[in-house]
Amino acid sequence: MEEGQPKAIALADYEPPGFLIETTDLQFDINEDLTLVTATLKMVRNPASEQAPVDLILNGGPGLVTQSIKIDGRELRSNEYAQSTDNLTLFVVPENFQLVTQVEIKPQENTALEGLYQSGDMLCTQCEAEGFRNITWFLDRPDVMSKYTTTIRADKSRFPILLSNGNEINRVDEGKRHAVTWEDPFNKPAYLFALVAGDLEHIEDSFETKSGRKVKLQIFTEIHNIDKLDHAMVSLKNSMAWDEKVYGREYDLDIFMIVAVESFNMGAMENKGLNIFNTSCVLARPDTTTDAAYQRVESVVAHEYFHNWSGNRVTCRDWFQLSLKEGFTVFRDQQFSADMGSASVCRVSDVFVLRSAQFPEDAGPMAHPIRPDSYIEINNFYTATVYEKGAEVARMIRTLLGAENFRKGTDHYFNRHDGEAATTEDFVKAMEDATGIDLKQFRRWYSQAGTPVLTASSEYDENKKTFTLKVHQQCLPSACEATGEKAPLHMPLALALLDENGSDIRIDGGANSRAMDIANIVEDEQFTVVLNFKEREQIFVFEGIDTKPIPSLLRGFSAPVKLNYEYSRDELLFLSHHDADGFNRWEAGQRLAVGVIQDVVQQIINKETFEIDDRLIQVCANVLDEAIAHDLDGLVDKEMLARMLFMPSETYLAELVDVADVDAIHQAREAVRSEISSKLKGALLSVYKLNVSSEVYAPIAKDIAQRAIKNTCLSYLMIGDDTEYVPLAVAQFESSNNMTDTSAAIRSLVNSSSQDAVAAKEKALATYYDRWSEEALVIDQWFNIQASCPLPGALAKVKALEKHAAFSMKNPNRMRSLVVAFASMNNVNFHSTDGSGYRYLADCVIELNTINPQMAARMLSPLTRWRKYDKPRQSLMKGELKRILEIENISPDVFEIVSKSV
Repeated sequence: MEEGQPKAIALADYEPPGFLIETTDLQFDINEDLTLVTATLKMVRNPASEQAPVDLILNGGPGLVTQSIKIDGRELRSNEYAQSTDNLTLFVVPENFQLVTQVEIKPQENTALEGLYQSGDMLCTQCEAEGFRNITWFLDRPDVMSKYTTTIRADKSRFPILLSNGNEINRVDEGKRHAVTWEDPFNKPAYLFALVAGDLEHIEDSFETKSGRKVKLQIFTEIHNIDKLDHAMVSLKNSMAWDEKVYGREYDLDIFMIVAVESFNMGAMENKGLNIFNTSCVLARPDTTTDAAYQRVESVVAHEYFHNWSGNRVTCRDWFQLSLKEGFTVFRDQQFSADMGSASVCRVSDVFVLRSAQFPEDAGPMAHPIRPDSYIEINNFYTATVYEKGAEVARMIRTLLGAENFRKGTDHYFNRHDGEAATTEDFVKAMEDATGIDLKQFRRWYSQAGTPVLTASSEYDENKKTFTLKVHQQCLPSACEATGEKAPLHMPLALALLDENGSDIRIDGGANSRAMDIANIVEDEQFTVVLNFKEREQIFVFEGIDTKPIPSLLRGFSAPVKLNYEYSRDELLFLSHHDADGFNRWEAGQRLAVGVIQDVVQQIINKETFEIDDRLIQVCANVLDEAIAHDLDGLVDKEMLARMLFMPSETYLAELVDVADVDAIHQAREAVRSEISSKLKGALLSVYKLNVSSEVYAPIAKDIAQRAIKNTCLSYLMIGDDTEYVPLAVAQFESSNNMTDTSAAIRSLVNSSSQDAVAAKEKALATYYDRWSEEALVIDQWFNIQASCPLPGALAKVKALEKHAAFSMKNPNRMRSLVVAFASMNNVNFHSTDGSGYRYLADCVIELNTINPQMAARMLSPLTRWRKYDKPRQSLMKGELKRILEIENISPDVFEIVSKSV
């Protein structure tokens, strides 16, 4: 490692803290130019520490201006401590003592948005992972838990609302100023600290817990957003009731608060009793919010609330254990969303995110296990691997154990580790101890990176009436690991066998499955068997199978793997129409679509005439026929049908090949979509018209599904240079009473290559902006729709929008809506052969590096995947990464990702 480069932190080097902080008393004196922070800490030596340190080393940040340091009331002399940018070392401290420090900070200058910072006219905090050290000198690590009392003093007129963790215990009027004191009775690490000061309005409700306690619920926002909080409140109450019912977890404070903040690096933060949310994850109103955004609000509110137990009451010992709280809680919010809406659609959405974000991460330079071995900057490990793959690992445990045993395991985990900082090992051990089921081999999921590949083959013996399934697993080394194949993993392989009528064949775990290690059998309207797949290769024999079955493999996506099985296209067509498992029905259609699009890609490369397999057209025709036949009876899930009409994304198609031809993939996918549109235009129009509704908007499952299939049909009808349906899209845009239909209509116009759409799209964009210019989240969509448009000239449009008065590089939501949308959602333009897209993204990263390093690092992902593309593009992408690496004052966040990538 070169001198001056950031140093990696390793899990193997973990040591318990030498000191603990029993109580923390914080005094914030907020003034116009600066904030004075006085911290009084009751320090004690940690009896669990093997080496009792002589000195105390506290964490801090470059923005701390130290005013005084006292131990047991005595001011320290300059030779009794040493201060650097990041640390304060106190020499030869007592066993137990009171430490009082006073520092000045300037929240208004904190553009990194970590610690205490200004968002609009309010002050707020973001302390996870290591933001608290930018507030005061502290032992800023998750295994140091303390009881906090916080007093906030500020001007009454500018900051009438003063909030912190816990329960309010005192309020003092000091003339033009006032002070409010909050006390949190529960131990917590510093990353869960929160403070908000501002001129805010709120809505209020209450929730009665199962034990009869009444909890006050408040959601705060700036006054212009006060009419967008009702859905979040409903979601919160639903989350509280669900967590009591499904996990037995009851809320523990007298009050639960949420605050909406416009400038926020993350989606939301689970600070104890005072959640701070990005406005995009809490605000919702029919005319400004799409169905997808409504669902996101519900999901994120649930996620942050569920953290009260899986993250707060039981937190993580160190940041290597991040998936302990995040992966588990993502799984919990996935379960909740599935119970609130369509379980099949939710599962498809989960897997779509996994495949489009996590699988590429596993195959790239930032590959890491869900429990990483090392990191330079922990902010870089808030990843799809830690969150989404971590959720899949929790889901696999539940699948292997069964719902009842999993509940026993979680109860045991929460009860055993309540009030502690735990590890992933503690979680798995609790599952074993509660159920007696051995998960020794399963633990490899926590330490091995990479996406396993399952290769399966089958054989049917008509004479013996047996169906034999052979499955082989392989997981090749990732960028973070040494060469050599990894040890086999223990995973649940869920499957069913379908007869010639498409019905599940009963597998009862008895005579017809003697040779198999069955973990679980799910009997509902289907017969799904869950097999313990542990070996590098296993053979499973099903007896008493009277006719040759079609296997439905990996039902519900029972393990986060890539599955290779040579289904014929007729079999995929059959499964897409008959499979009782909603996910596998969708998956069959996707597999067929992938094969067809890959055929067309090769035809384009070979300069041959397109031949598009009619079986894919038939899949879509079956879906539309089903939507028409069951339009009014409610027997089909229209949202699921809409998902089945989606073609695999260009990003996913690129990940399936060693070297992606960006232009051929884009052209092939559009050709297939155009063929579907052309051959099924009548059915598409019929389904569209059947699902037009003038009813008052409601974010309920039935109505969401109706809008989903209608707008999917509209997107197909608008394909082609000569489409006759521009007036249909214009009419929907002009008459819509909800943002779902409005945004779908304008997106179809913006993406249309028809000359008839040119004038219509410009008029619609101008009307949209004029109507919603004061609604920040709606304008985020306005930027996003234009940045993600695949038509030529997108980069020039993005650069022009960057100069728009509504754009600010300092606002993370605005950056995501324009720059990230272009780089991540507009493959064909971002990967332009002249390298202009790469150069533009690198310029943005360089500019943002010193303003908001965390955001700059997160934008880099598209460039890190350079190995996936042809040699000329590889050279251009690597060139931009090297240019970033050479800038002065490169942040640790950006350095870690770029250095690993090149």
